[in-house]
Amino acid sequence: MTSRHLPPLSALRAFEAAARHSSAQRAAQELHVTATAISHQVRALEQWLGTPLFVRRPRQLEPTAAGRELQAVLAVGFDSFASTLARLRRAVGRQTVTISTTPAIAARCLMPRLDWMREHHPLLDVHIHATHELVPLDGNAADVAVRYGHGPWPGVVNEPLFDNVFVPACSPRLGLVRAADLPRHTLLHFEPRGSKSAPINWAVWQAQARVPGLDPSAGPVFTDETHAVAATLAGQGVALVSRALVADEFERGSLVQPFGPQLQGAPFQLVWPRARSDEPAVRAIREWVHVLRKELDELCGRLPASP
Repeated sequence: MTSRHLPPLSALRAFEAAARHSSAQRAAQELHVTATAISHQVRALEQWLGTPLFVRRPRQLEPTAAGRELQAVLAVGFDSFASTLARLRRAVGRQTVTISTTPAIAARCLMPRLDWMREHHPLLDVHIHATHELVPLDGNAADVAVRYGHGPWPGVVNEPLFDNVFVPACSPRLGLVRAADLPRHTLLHFEPRGSKSAPINWAVWQAQARVPGLDPSAGPVFTDETHAVAATLAGQGVALVSRALVADEFERGSLVQPFGPQLQGAPFQLVWPRARSDEPAVRAIREWVHVLRKELDELCGRLPASP
């Protein structure tokens, strides 16, 4: 790489400030030096360049054509330096934590509440990794995770996020009230790929409900639970969903639970490596999840009792 042949940075700073203020005195005040020092630096730069940079008038410096050209370039350069250095100073102390979870938990629980993390932990950047697979909590793939099931997951600590109660849900536009009418409606299915923990499905529900004429295998299948919820909201059919994940829609009335039974599924749990329990980033995520869990509990508590 070719080395840069440049004059001293102090001379460039002195000249840029003097040209901007049209005054050696005001440039000296900005740079916390004497006016004589500014004059010496500017003259040294003129000697280095071999051309005058100012027309010197009483109590005023007027840049020459060369001075104006150099001032324009230095102004852009110093502004860029200042911007980059300010950004780097702000970045000092920032941390990143990656939380792995299912797409539905990411979209319906975590992302709507990211503002709480920004407010209470502004130097912690949260990365959300949405997948049904169990990724290693090695600090590379992920640091913490929200997982579905009871485990066991060796080497980690786990605490409940919320219980998973599965209920039939549909748009009120369908006018569905009785379980006996369910065979005349489309069943929507959620079957995740890459997950060893299968959720409650319509076959499990039908084994308990025993609705005459119902085929629990019929209907479209979604590998992403958020897509199944979206289809349900659009009135495309009836889904068996986690009540906590659609509690907002139940409260607003955009979804209803027309009948039972409801089924108890495995819980969602926050998990993290035992050896990292005392790390500030992990503690911050645990604090966030506690707030999230409280909000969900309060929201579900406001919902009417299941039919």
